Amino acid sequence: MADELWQQLKNEAEEAIQQEPLLAGYVAACVLNHNSLETALSFILANKLSDDVMPAITVRELFDNAFSTSPQIIEFATCDITAVYERDPAISSYLPVILYLKGFLSIQVHRLSHFLWNNDRRDLALFIQSRNSEVFGVDIHPACIIGKGIMFDHATGIVIGETSVIEDNVSILQQVTLGGTGNEQGDRHPKIRTGVLIAASATVLGNIEIGEGAKIGAGSVVLTDVEAHTT
Repeated sequence: MADELWQQLKNEAEEAIQQEPLLAGYVAACVLNHNSLETALSFILANKLSDDVMPAITVRELFDNAFSTSPQIIEFATCDITAVYERDPAISSYLPVILYLKGFLSIQVHRLSHFLWNNDRRDLALFIQSRNSEVFGVDIHPACIIGKGIMFDHATGIVIGETSVIEDNVSILQQVTLGGTGNEQGDRHPKIRTGVLIAASATVLGNIEIGEGAKIGAGSVVLTDVEAHTT
């Protein structure tokens, strides 16, 4: 699947250059100069996250190591790209997902911070979390478990707490909070089951379960379990 998607991305990159020559250098640097989705993503993400004290080459080495050590990260990224293409009506090709959509990019940054967290590099994981928040406006604790096929639409202002769990094929819109109530310790954040949709500005608090396929309406405040396949 990753190889087929990579070939499609390269084809779309060639078409994009023909349609908009001013983007030729950028598209080539991000896609056509690479031989795999892994190296393209590490280049794109490293250049987004780098700053004066953490150069792009150092960040890229972190991504490259994570991708080679845990191939599942790229498998999940492939599913995330496909999820956006299939669910977002504003997207008609794959290339914009990896070049421009901060929801997708922020999820991949989280996958790096989660990898670092699980490998006892927690200060560095928190640094990557901080850069994710600064660059993309998305704040996800490195310990949070996120499955595959995830779409963050628009993404600005999404906040996800430490003990949250997001299963596969979940869609979350802007300004959503998965947080704690302030009255709990330990496991204190929501569990979002497969196929859930959480609309813009919803707030889901506490160690509660949003059942498979449920839909949370825009602006909702949810403090108790939501049964599967309900709205």
